[in-house]
Amino acid sequence: MPKMKTHKGTTKRFIVKRSKKGIKVLKRHDGQDHFNSRESGNTKRNKRSDNTVSLPLQKIVIKALPYS
Repeated sequence: MPKMKTHKGTTKRFIVKRSKKGIKVLKRHDGQDHFNSRESGNTKRNKRSDNTVSLPLQKIVIKALPYS
């Protein structure tokens, strides 16, 4: 049986964390590339951390990344 292909765009956007407790899919905050000087301090600080993804999206991401 041939190998499954990894979706490269998904690889660049999501991080899959596996542990004994289960699987977490993390995603960076939106809008970090430019125009950040106008943002308030709270917004800038909140953009630094990663978001956990909702369960329906998590299932889709895991199918797109079979070897992660």
